[in-house]
Amino acid sequence: MTQRTALFVLLFTSYAYFYQAGGWNQNSRFDLVRAITNERTLSIDPFQHSTGDKAFFEGHYYSDKAPGLALSAVPLVAAVRPVLRAFGGDPETYGGLALLSYLSTVVTAGLFTALAGVCLFTLCVELGASPAGGLFAALTFGLATPIWTLATIFIGHAFSAALLLFALRAATQIRGDNASRDTWHGAMVGLGAGWATVSDFPAAVPATLLAALAAVYAWPLGYARATRILGTLTLAALACAAVLMTYQYACFGSPFHLAYSSEHGYEGMQRGLFGVNLPKMVRLREVLFGAYRGLLPLAPSLVVAPFGLVVLMLKGAHARRVAIVATIIAVYYILLNAGYEYWEGGWSYGPRQLSPAIPFLCIGLAPLWTVAPRFLGWALAAVSAYGAIITLVAVSTMPLPPANIRRPMTELLLPAFRDGDLALNTQSFAAGSVDADFRAHHEPKVAFNLGMKMGLTGQASLLPLVIVMLGCAAALTGAAVRRRTASSESSGSESPGPRESA
Repeated sequence: MTQRTALFVLLFTSYAYFYQAGGWNQNSRFDLVRAITNERTLSIDPFQHSTGDKAFFEGHYYSDKAPGLALSAVPLVAAVRPVLRAFGGDPETYGGLALLSYLSTVVTAGLFTALAGVCLFTLCVELGASPAGGLFAALTFGLATPIWTLATIFIGHAFSAALLLFALRAATQIRGDNASRDTWHGAMVGLGAGWATVSDFPAAVPATLLAALAAVYAWPLGYARATRILGTLTLAALACAAVLMTYQYACFGSPFHLAYSSEHGYEGMQRGLFGVNLPKMVRLREVLFGAYRGLLPLAPSLVVAPFGLVVLMLKGAHARRVAIVATIIAVYYILLNAGYEYWEGGWSYGPRQLSPAIPFLCIGLAPLWTVAPRFLGWALAAVSAYGAIITLVAVSTMPLPPANIRRPMTELLLPAFRDGDLALNTQSFAAGSVDADFRAHHEPKVAFNLGMKMGLTGQASLLPLVIVMLGCAAALTGAAVRRRTASSESSGSESPGPRESA
C-alpha cells in the first residue's frame, strides 16, 4: 500500500465511521435533497418543521444555505432511493432517512475531506517539504483539528475547504512542462473554486484569489497557452455560477437573490453584508483562544503554522506565491469569523466560519517539520497528538455541542467520553425537536458509530476504528522505510567505489 493510499484510507475511515444525525444546519441542506429527489421541487415546505434554518419567500419555505453541498448529494440519493424501495425499504422512514443522510455525508464532506488530506500531502512535498513533513501536515489537518468533526457532518465548511485546496494545487500545476494538461488544470481551478463558492458563499473571495494565482502562473507561458488555461477556468467557473443563478431564479425569481436575503428569523443577518461587519477584537480573541469557541485550544499545533508559512516564503518564487496566497486566505477567514454577527456559530465545536482556513494554515506545518531539529519534531508531534485525542473525544460524543454550554470540552464532551456516553446527538433528520438531556441513554440512539452497529458499546465501540488506524499507521511507516531504503540504495549505487574515485 502506498503512502497516499494509506493516508486516504486512514482519513476516510475516520470520517465514515461516525453518523452524527441531524441539526438545523444539516437538516436545512438535507431537506433540499429530499425535496428534489422525493417531491421534484426546490421548496422544502413538506419538511420545513425539521429546521429553523430556512428562508421564506412568497408563501414557501426554502433552505437558507448555499445549495452546492445538497446538489452534490442529489445524484447519489436519487440513485439509492429506488434501490432501497426494491429491497422493501422506505426512504422516508426514520431508518431510510438515516441511511440516505449518512451516505450523503460520506460521499460529500467525508470523501472530499479525505481527498483533501492526500492533496495537502502531495502539495507540501511538491513545495519542497520532506514526505514526513507532508504527512505531518496532512494528519494534523485531517485528525488533529475541528476538520475531523466537520467531515462527519452534512454542512458545507469542510467540503468547501477541500474544493479550495484542490483549486490551489491545480493552479500550482500550471507550468511550462505541463502543456498537455493545460485544459485540465484550468478546469480544476474553475470547478474547485466555483463549486466551493456555490457550497459556501464566503468562499467567493478565496476563489477569486485562486483564479488570480492561476493567471499569474499562466501568463508567462505565452498568449496561446494562457488563453487556453484561463478560458477553460472561466468557463468552468461560469458553469458553477450558472447552476447557482438558475437555482436562485427558480426559488426566488431572480438569479441574484441569495436565500439569506429571505432568512426566516436571525435579524442579525440583515446587518452589514449578510451579518458580516468589521472584525471585533473581542470576537477575534474568542475565536482563536476562548474556551467557548477558540480554535487554538482545540488544535494547538496551528499556533506554529504562521512560522512555517514564513519558512515557505523563503524557498523561492513558486513556494512564496503559495505561502502568500495561503496566508491571505487563512487571515480572511479568521477576520470573517471575527466580523460575523453570529460569530459563535450556534451549536459548534470551535469556530465553524473560519474552519476553511485550516488546510491553508496546515501548509505551513510541513516546511516547519522539515527544517526542525529532531527534538522539536517530537514536540510538534506530541502537540498534534493532543489535538487528535481531544478531537476524537468530540467526534465520538457530540461534534456540535449546544450553544448554551460555555466550556463544551470540560463541561460535556470529556465527562461523557470518560463515562462511555458516545453519540449524544438526539436530533434526527426527520424532526426539528431535540431532547436536551443528552446523557439520558435514550434508545435507539439517533447518532451512532459503526462499532455500535457491530454490537459494541461505550469506548469499546471505537476498537474497530483503532484497529484500522493502527493498520494504516503500519502501512505509512512501512512506506516511509521503503522510501528511505530505496533512496539509500540509489545513492549508494551512484557513488563511485574506491577504485573509481582513485
